Amino acid sequence: MEKASQIAFGRQDPCGRLAGDHDKWDLLAALTHAAAEFDLSHRTLGVLKALLTFFPERALPAEPDSAIVFPSNRKLMERLNGMPESTLRRHLAVLTRIGIVSRKNSPNRKRYARRSGDDTALAFGFDLSPLARHAGQIFDAALAAKARAGHLAVLRDRVAVLRQKLSELADGAAELLEAARRLLRRKPCETELARMAETLREEIASRTADQAPQPSRLPSREMSGSTSQNERHIQHSLKKDSDSEAAQPAVPCSPSDRADATGEEAENGNGLSTVLRACPEVQSYYPGGLRSWQDADRIAEKLSPMMGIAMPVLSDARAAMGRRDAATAVMCILEKLGTIRSPGAYLRRLAQKARAGQFSTKPMLDALLQRGAGAEIVS
Repeated sequence: MEKASQIAFGRQDPCGRLAGDHDKWDLLAALTHAAAEFDLSHRTLGVLKALLTFFPERALPAEPDSAIVFPSNRKLMERLNGMPESTLRRHLAVLTRIGIVSRKNSPNRKRYARRSGDDTALAFGFDLSPLARHAGQIFDAALAAKARAGHLAVLRDRVAVLRQKLSELADGAAELLEAARRLLRRKPCETELARMAETLREEIASRTADQAPQPSRLPSREMSGSTSQNERHIQHSLKKDSDSEAAQPAVPCSPSDRADATGEEAENGNGLSTVLRACPEVQSYYPGGLRSWQDADRIAEKLSPMMGIAMPVLSDARAAMGRRDAATAVMCILEKLGTIRSPGAYLRRLAQKARAGQFSTKPMLDALLQRGAGAEIVS
């Protein structure tokens, strides 16, 4: 498989998402998350950060030669806490080779600018605009890296739980327990964690095969009351269940979730089909997986930790706005993940607005439908 650094830069984004300006610090943060994808070290990213400090605006334009900075090596070394010049040159070469920045050399290879009045007429140095032109690829790589990190965290926890379970069963598995302990102290890959989890499961299964618990019976006791009283109670329970969509055990719903999909949702324009049109990004992670609001709720729960949203924050949002609106909010945040600095804090703020009666998913969906992924989410 080709390295991302060999294919991600130097070509146009096929979806046309690279036009326009992008926040330079959001781009740097996304590139930091995806550093391994592009073979970038933290010191190389530090050099890029120093270059960005010489560009006065926060919004980085994508047009070629529109974001040229021309600091001397001495100035760059000062901002990098005295990095040796030979090291600085090496990291600058990496940035230009990958295509994050490009050089615009003067005839004598000096970096400078010629001004005409208050405007810069001609500048020679490092052009930072390639960083903005490839924003879509950078944000996609960052999201994929976060998803992989979340998956690895789940696998690590699974191995830790299985190791603990095995240690509680009996003696005699000291070697396997020690191997699992050493593995968890390192940074193992997905294959190593999956293999260890399977080995631990097999060992646990072999030790518990002869200790299968026998099914137990609850002690019976004579029911009090007449048959007619029991019959009335059963009829009442069935009536309660049939009156509420929340009787379905898969996903408990709050009152705001019990709207008829062809009634209130159609009026508000926030039915599941509308959400999927506004938020196509979720389909790339779970193609064909959203057939109902229960699927949307389940997928929002899987996406949240990958996006940096803690489960307590998601649970609070569900309580404040209902599971459907909470799932919709998560999918909208996924659509704009590259422009939201802290998804967890953002969802917490939406939950606060919901409690105050000031929240609706409709403006969020309308913004995404009208302007695509470049729209600003408002609530």
